[in-house]
Amino acid sequence: MATVHMSEAEFARDLHEVLSKVQQGVEVIVEQDHRPVAVVRTPQGPGRKISECIALAKAYEEKLGYAPVPDPAFAEDVQTAVDAHREPSDPPSWG
Repeated sequence: MATVHMSEAEFARDLHEVLSKVQQGVEVIVEQDHRPVAVVRTPQGPGRKISECIALAKAYEEKLGYAPVPDPAFAEDVQTAVDAHREPSDPPSWG
């Protein structure tokens, strides 16, 4: 992850540009008299990315020599979670 250091004045002057950098994965360290006072970065999401889960599952399948099958209780738990989040995703607009 790239890191950018900037003063409070620079941060305040162009907040839109700072947020644009953060959305691109840049960590911004805001400094006062060359001392860090804040760090702005994208939040760490919970758990693993789906791509990581798929890679782990494939590696486990190769290790076992066969594809594991989830038990019925796991399938029910997944369906319950899916049913609980049926509302459409409506993220805020940042632009």
